[in-house]
Amino acid sequence: MSVPTPYAQSRPLPPYRALFAVDAKDFTGLPAIQHGPVSRLIPELVDQALERAELHELRDSKRFPANTGDGVVFGFEPTLMPFVLWPFLGVLDDILGAYNLHSVGPRIRLRASVHVGPLPDADSPGDGNGTARNDTHRLLDSRPVKAILAAASEQVTHLAAVISHRVYEDVVLGGYSGLHPDRCVEVPATVEGKHFSQRAWLYVPSPSGNLVQAGVRPRAESAAQNDAPAEGEEDHKKRSGAHYDDNTQNVHEGVAIMGSVGRDVTYTGGSTAYHGTNQHWGSGDNVAGDKRVGEVGESR
Repeated sequence: MSVPTPYAQSRPLPPYRALFAVDAKDFTGLPAIQHGPVSRLIPELVDQALERAELHELRDSKRFPANTGDGVVFGFEPTLMPFVLWPFLGVLDDILGAYNLHSVGPRIRLRASVHVGPLPDADSPGDGNGTARNDTHRLLDSRPVKAILAAASEQVTHLAAVISHRVYEDVVLGGYSGLHPDRCVEVPATVEGKHFSQRAWLYVPSPSGNLVQAGVRPRAESAAQNDAPAEGEEDHKKRSGAHYDDNTQNVHEGVAIMGSVGRDVTYTGGSTAYHGTNQHWGSGDNVAGDKRVGEVGESR
């Protein structure tokens, strides 16, 4: 088979395919005897979530599916992207939570990525390989999504998702999905040791741990408290190290929140500035180090 020469002539563009991928946090740290069972379990949990989210069509029509050992990846029709973002990601988080609550085995906590782009799909060897597939895996391995899952409580946060800017712009900002833009946080998606840098968006269905301690409230409580300033709010801002200037929020410690926060979160260690209607992270790693709980210096 000859390898096509780029730029030599025009050719038909492959069909656009949406891509969904997950991998498990700390999979390589498991004892070898657990690798096989966990590798088989992850696609089962994903299919359970697809079933519960009533995405039967997607479950039965995956394109070029692959088990990556510590996760799965598959293509699907782009028309279904709105439903993958909402409600599927939230349902998958619930499925993982229920499994982790009742299982005596290792906890399954996943990173997920959603992307879209032209990929060969003709029921032939090599289907699904291309830049969009590579970028899907790079997003999955990017620093922000790894950092936010590491910072969150393993008891409550079971899934962290990174959404490519193309998907965010077309599906979320386009208003086609039940996922509101204010539930997403812009991040610079970079991968250590790789020449990769893209604009992307984080969505965490169930924030927790020191993220909650730093100021993220349950959705109902957040909506109620946003209607009017709480008593002593200015003193609280001074104590928390955060100050506000119009639509810019500078946070020295803890979590940055703008607008009504439901089941989403932004977390930063150190100083980060946020600008614009939606939240924006600065460059570099926004979460690092061990998970902290309780008072400063207490960790587990």
